[in-house]
Parts: sequence; structure tokens; C-alpha cells
Amino acid sequence: MTPLGQRLARQIAASGPMTVADYMAACLGDPEHGYYTTRDPLGAGGDFTTAPEISQMFGELVGLALAQGWLDQGAPAPFALAEPGPGRGTLMADILRATRAVPGFHDALRLHLVETSPALRQAQAATLGRDDITWHDSITALPDLPLFLVANEFFDALPIRQAVREGAAWRERVVGLRDGALCLGLSDPTPLPQLAHRLEDTRDGDIVEFSPAAEAIAAEIGPRIATRGGAALIVDYGDWRSLGDTLQAVRRHEHADPLAEPGEADLTAHVDFEALAQAAQPCSASRLTPQGVFLERLGITQRAQALARGLTGAELETHVAAHRRLTHPAEMGTLFKVMALFPKTATPPPGLDA
Repeated sequence: MTPLGQRLARQIAASGPMTVADYMAACLGDPEHGYYTTRDPLGAGGDFTTAPEISQMFGELVGLALAQGWLDQGAPAPFALAEPGPGRGTLMADILRATRAVPGFHDALRLHLVETSPALRQAQAATLGRDDITWHDSITALPDLPLFLVANEFFDALPIRQAVREGAAWRERVVGLRDGALCLGLSDPTPLPQLAHRLEDTRDGDIVEFSPAAEAIAAEIGPRIATRGGAALIVDYGDWRSLGDTLQAVRRHEHADPLAEPGEADLTAHVDFEALAQAAQPCSASRLTPQGVFLERLGITQRAQALARGLTGAELETHVAAHRRLTHPAEMGTLFKVMALFPKTATPPPGLDA
């Protein structure tokens, strides 16, 4: 068992089982042994690869969509261009490069990154090469400005709670101990008021996931945008409403047991976009749109063809594969979804419908 696993086992032995959310929070954010606080998890040498690492086209199109949303709202200046969980800074670098020619955009933007990992802050600084970055530990620290924000594979890493329906009550899944090893168990049945609406569309034995942490962040972003203007582009895997056990661990690009090596694997779960939209009120939310459809609407095929003109051989094959991976239904095109938050007086960014 890992050092973090040993410590969690001692904690459970002393205090009883912990929620899945508390377990995820420890595995990902522990100051000494947490997954995100101790390493750069991205790329071939890490544990997973995100869309911006696959191709520059993703960030370019996302950036231009945000910039058009900024123009459509009257080009407010100054404004906060923000990204929570920016990884190595690849997405933001592509956004900044693609929007360089948008009149006034760079003069008006104030760059804010929400990142708790010292290792990743260093990587972001190296990638972006700017001296005007403001880092924050929390969304709540963002300035009181019009907010144009992109969150790519951010909400999926926030801790979730899991509940199993039993009649009109729920039994929460918890992490406990069996013969000294971590294991999943169930709490006693109890009503969960936050899941009262899910009694309408679930049956006994169904698992529903909910994320108080994700909803709290949406509740912070939404009112800012509703009152000050801006837009948030949320890109992640998930669906409109949670159903089923989606907790997964990934290590070295392969699926792993979430309980096997605490702190050594990435833990994620599918995003409940309906919960985010409700928490973000009074902000408006766009229709949930598959990533492939969103990117095609923004012109990714035309951009891919333009970039392909200067490529041959293996470089061309890699480029074609990247386009397919981002857009094809059998790859990321359908599993990943896009939703925008925007003021009720505005229209959603390009590529999305109200």
C-alpha cells in the first residue's frame, strides 16, 4: 500500500469509513502525497492526454469562440481571461496565439490561472513565457471583472459522492477497511434532500453521483458572469444527468483500480452538466453539445485541411489521427460534451445553441 494509503487506512480504522468525495480529495490533493500536487500527469510520460495536447486546433478554435463571445458582448475592457486546472498551459498558449489578431482582445485581457500544483505552475510559466500571469488557489479569488473562462477536463477531477437508491432513501458509498485493505461499502439508508428530484427517474439499486465541490464552483462562476458579463466554456466527459458508477482511475494511460494505489493514479468521474447549469443560475446555459459537433461548427475540418498542406509522411498521419480523435464519435467526439454559461442578455459563444 502507498504511504497515502497507509495513512488513510489508519484514519479509517480510528474514525470510521470516509465518503468517496473525501477519499478522492485526499488522493488528488494531499499536500505531501496527492496526485496533482506531486507531479506533471500529462502527456506520453504521464498518465493521460487531454485535447489541447492532441492538437493545437482544439485550443485555437476554443480561443476564437471565446473572443467572438467577447466581441458580441461589446468587447468589455478590462476583462479576466481565466482557466482553472490549466495543465501545462498548452490550451491557454493556443488560445493566446489564435486570438492575437482579434482587435483589442490582448490589450483588454488580464490573465488568471487557478492552479494549486507547484509543479504545474512551473510548467505553465514555462509554456506561456509571460510575466503578467496571476495564479490563484481558488476560483473565489478571481477579480471582479467580466469573466471569460475555459474549463477543459477540470470538473471531472473534482470529488464526487455516490449514493445507491433504496426505496425513498439512499445508502452512500463509502471507503472502509476489510482485512487491512481499502474497500467500498455502504452507509445506513438515509434521506438525501439534494437527491429528492432523482426519485422520479431512478429505481432501487441505481447509483447517482453528485459533486458539492463542482456545484460550488459553478455557483461562483455563474453569478459573476450574470452580473458582470462574460462566458464560460466547459468541456468535459459526462452527460446532462448522472446515472451509474463512473468513478475511474487512470495510471500510465491504462485503467486502474481506484482503491489500489492512493495518490499514484488520476481519479475522475463523469460530469453532471445539469447540476452545473442549475448551480450557475441566474446565468443561462447553452444546450449540451458533443465536442465533435462543436468543433465542426467552428470549422475544425477546414483548419485541419489548411494545416495538412505543409505536412507529409508520419507528420501528416499524426495530424489526421488527431483530427479524428478530437471529433469522431468513436473517439472523443461524442463522449466529451461542451456547455457554455453566459448572461441572459447575451447569446452563447459560437458553436453552441441557446
